[in-house]
Amino acid sequence: MPITETGPDKGCLGAAPTRPAGALQTVLVSAVALVDGDGRVLLGQRAMDKHMGGMWEFPGGKVHVGETPEMALVRECTEELGIDISESCLAPFTFASHFYEEFHLFMPLYICRVWQGQVRGVEGQALKWVRPNDMAGIEMPPADRPLVAMLQDLL
Repeated sequence: MPITETGPDKGCLGAAPTRPAGALQTVLVSAVALVDGDGRVLLGQRAMDKHMGGMWEFPGGKVHVGETPEMALVRECTEELGIDISESCLAPFTFASHFYEEFHLFMPLYICRVWQGQVRGVEGQALKWVRPNDMAGIEMPPADRPLVAMLQDLL
């Protein structure tokens, strides 16, 4: 039986998300919301010479062949932030699914409250700790925006 729209507020029955025509490669990227003792979340600034340069994002990166999303985060946190995290300290939280012009991004987001070492921008990237309610005015990639609302509800 088909579903019909009956009211002015169509909610999730509204128009499908806009996406480019044709098949797109899905890129799996895992991200982490590192949460400190004050309930702030770490954001890193993308390098200016990269796609969406200058925007702020959750730490993480592409999942390599043979890696799980958790393994990728352990590797990325060591390479980019100089900290050690354990897979057992990564709590799956939510995900983003976003169509960019060149690819489809699927990004699970994990919460992590325990790590070893001092967070630092190993690759020279700027870092900042931000309360989720203060993230609204920060320029972030489109895939990250819905994750902010979820963090605001959690924290």
